[in-house]
Amino acid sequence: MSFEWFVSLRYLRAKRKQKFISLISIISVLGVAVGVMALIVVLSVYTGFTEGLRDQIIGINAHVLVQRFSGSIDNPAAAIQKIVSVPGVAAATPVIYGQALISSGAGSTGVSLRGVDPATAGRVIGLEKKMKGGSFKDILPSDGLPAVILGVELARQLRVSRGGRIRFVSPNGPLSPMGILPRVLTCRVAGVFETGMFEYDSTMAFVNLKTARTLTGLGRGVHAIEVRVNNIDDADRVARAIGKRLGREYSVRDWMQINRNLFAALKLEKVGIFIALDLIILVAALNIISALVMVVMEKKRDIAILKSMGATSRSIVRIFFYQGMIIGIFGTVLGVLSGLGLCGLLHRYPIIELPRNVYPMSTMPIKVVPIDVVVIAVSAVFITLIATLYPSWQASRVRPAEALSYE
Repeated sequence: MSFEWFVSLRYLRAKRKQKFISLISIISVLGVAVGVMALIVVLSVYTGFTEGLRDQIIGINAHVLVQRFSGSIDNPAAAIQKIVSVPGVAAATPVIYGQALISSGAGSTGVSLRGVDPATAGRVIGLEKKMKGGSFKDILPSDGLPAVILGVELARQLRVSRGGRIRFVSPNGPLSPMGILPRVLTCRVAGVFETGMFEYDSTMAFVNLKTARTLTGLGRGVHAIEVRVNNIDDADRVARAIGKRLGREYSVRDWMQINRNLFAALKLEKVGIFIALDLIILVAALNIISALVMVVMEKKRDIAILKSMGATSRSIVRIFFYQGMIIGIFGTVLGVLSGLGLCGLLHRYPIIELPRNVYPMSTMPIKVVPIDVVVIAVSAVFITLIATLYPSWQASRVRPAEALSYE
């Protein structure tokens, strides 16, 4: 062990008359630890919330959406055949979109209508896992009343349950001398789904393609083709490959492009939170500066003796630099361990519950990203090392003659 390390470790152990300096060092360590712990926990919660929101959005929407610039896709079967031949594509299904007024004996409201093919839609969207009653295949065409699947909040608002009756009123009706006549269609509620997102659960209804054609007035073709990919992170690459296979007349967008504004805002907020919480570590770094400055003032006589014995200014800088580094590294390690421990506790036990009508999940989401932990630890150590430079420089400027002349 070099004498610089020996002296640094000795200065960290306060004597009886230097308990205050030792207390400041302890506070500095705790300040760094609290800052690192707060950063790890908050960023883990934020990452978990972002991924939970992404899973909720993608759970009921496709990974890739294919549309035609000129309007509807007249031959969806041929387009689907080309799409599924692209490497990375898991499944594809045709979709018809529309808007309608839905009513029951309890009231009425606007609804976003989605016509799907029950035979293939289950392989693209995960609605079957979110069913609270009935099955996704219950909307298959039959001789009786057309079937519809409603969101749980929409069903609660209309006060209907499985087996109940609702009425669709669509503005896409035939033209008459009196104007456009609305299309009215009575349907049977075949099931209820719950995604956890209030926006979807209160405004979305699923019907089969035949019923959707009746309500939207679309004679042939479909509005879009929804695609599911094998790896969600490769959705952009697969979307580009699909675009090349179909040609320029088609618009192909992946889930990141469709929700670009939302996830860009979340990413910006994460950066802002990281910068804001770094200020906690900065405050701890100021405590390190004050602690080292007081040590320098207290140890002027010792520094003068060391210089008189042949210690160079560089060695004096190292002594106090090592002292600040020990405080920073110890505080960072303590903060990382406590942060990971708290994240593990929150992930294992649902201590904090969230209202389902406000957030897309019921418990506090936790997702620890190793690269985030590394960045936090490195930034904390870097800030604390920067904080040691000024006190170390001040210590190296002590002149033995002036410091010993007052002794």
